[in-house]
Amino acid sequence: MKKKVIRITALILAVVLAIDICASFYFYHVAVTRSSKDFLEGNPDLEVTSEMTTAYEGKEWMAKKVFENAMITSNDGLKLKAYYLKAKHPTKKTAIIAHGYASKAKDMGAYAKFYHEKLGFNVLMPDNRGHGESEGDYIGFGWDDRKDYLQWIDYVLGMNGEETEIILHGVSMGGAAVLMASGEKLPQNVKAIVSDCAYTSAEDVLPYRLTRMYNLPGFPILQSTSMLTKVRAGYSFKEASAIKQVAKTDKPVLFIHGRADTFVPVEMAHRLYNNTNSNKKLVLVPDAGHGNAYDADQEGYEKTVAGFLAKYMK
Repeated sequence: MKKKVIRITALILAVVLAIDICASFYFYHVAVTRSSKDFLEGNPDLEVTSEMTTAYEGKEWMAKKVFENAMITSNDGLKLKAYYLKAKHPTKKTAIIAHGYASKAKDMGAYAKFYHEKLGFNVLMPDNRGHGESEGDYIGFGWDDRKDYLQWIDYVLGMNGEETEIILHGVSMGGAAVLMASGEKLPQNVKAIVSDCAYTSAEDVLPYRLTRMYNLPGFPILQSTSMLTKVRAGYSFKEASAIKQVAKTDKPVLFIHGRADTFVPVEMAHRLYNNTNSNKKLVLVPDAGHGNAYDADQEGYEKTVAGFLAKYMK
C-alpha cells in the first residue's frame, strides 16, 4: 500500500513538473521572445482613457521629418538602430527617448515632437533590442536595455561634445529601462530622468499580468519561466529590477503615472518613488490609463516635464 502511494505521488509530481515545464516554454515565447504580441490586442487594461490626440499628431510629425540613422553595436554584438533629429537651433541639450514593450522608436513621435518643437532639444529615439529595426531575438524587459542606453549616451557625447546635457525619457518598459540605467555609473552629462508608467521589476509585473490575463497564479510558472529566461536570454526576472536600481541613483527622477492604469498598477509608481533617494517628484494623472498620461493632460504633462528639467539643466 505504501509503495502504491509513493508511485501515485511520484506520478502526480511528474505530471505537475511536465505541465510547469511546458507552461514555462509557452510563456517564455509569449512574453520574452521576439514575436508578434497578439495578446495585447483588445486587452481591456490597455483601453485608452482619452482621445489619442498627441499620438496621432506625433505620427504625422514624424512622417514630415527627416531623421538621421544612428547605429551602435551592443556589448553582446547586436546591431542596434536609432533615429536622430537635430534641434532647429544649435543646442547642447539632447533627449533620449525610450519606447515600451512590443513598440518601436517611431511610435514615440509625440514625445519627440514635444522635446524638439517646444523645448528645442535634439532627440535620439532608439529601437530597443528585439524591437523595430534593431537586432535581438528576445526582449530585455529593461535589464539588458539599460546597458544599451549607456552606449547611446556615449554616442550622443561623441557626437555633441563634453558639454552636452542629456535627459532620458521612457514610457512603460522604456520607463523601466531608463530607471534601470539610472542605477549604473552615468556621466554628469545626464541631468535628469523622466519615467512614465514604469513597473518596479519584471518579477513584480509579470505575475500580475499572468493573473490579470489568464487568471493563473504566478507561482510556479513565472519562477520556471525566469530560470528559462536566464538560460536563454542571460537574465532573470528578479535581476530586471528598476526598484533596486533607483535606490542607487544620484540623478533627479520625475515619475509620472496614470491613476487609472490597470496594466501597470499605480502602486508601483509609489514604490519606485519611495525607494528613490535622489531629488524626485511624483505626478499622478487623473483618469489616465497605461501610457495615456500625455494624452489625458497634454498641457499639464508638458508643463510638469519642462518645469522639472529646468531645475537641473542650464
